[in-house]
Amino acid sequence: MKQAVISTQFGDIVLGFFPDKAPNHVANFLKLAESGFYDGTIFHRVIPGFMIQGGCPNSKPNARGVPGTGGPGYTIKAEFNDVSHDRGILSMARSSDPDSAGCQFFICHAAAKFLNGQYTAFGEVLSGLEVVDKIAELDRNSKDMPRERVEMKITVRG
Repeated sequence: MKQAVISTQFGDIVLGFFPDKAPNHVANFLKLAESGFYDGTIFHRVIPGFMIQGGCPNSKPNARGVPGTGGPGYTIKAEFNDVSHDRGILSMARSSDPDSAGCQFFICHAAAKFLNGQYTAFGEVLSGLEVVDKIAELDRNSKDMPRERVEMKITVRG
């Protein structure tokens, strides 16, 4: 069973996946992670008591676009499933179009059951929820971006 480790300056978040619930989302995330796509991106949107979001290529150092608006150049179809958006669930961010997910993801800081059936949950935090808590509690600007850059490097194992 593959896992991914999100390494940050606050510690590591270890992720496990639900390939039986969202096979295309799991494969996409692992492909992007293995290629180094996520390395140097930040958690650009953080809302305590809700979620931490990252994975936008426009958040890399020297990127030109607005963080939160970038993608991998393609989208993947929604794979809504029966996984509840509880604390520690990994899910794909998207625009208002359900089939617009690409690379941005979020980790639920708290239960967000109103997202059930509307966003594709595809994994969960196996360890490192204390790191999610540290990131969620950072001082933020008016756009919910942490004032401190929380860069990530994602390593796939297994």
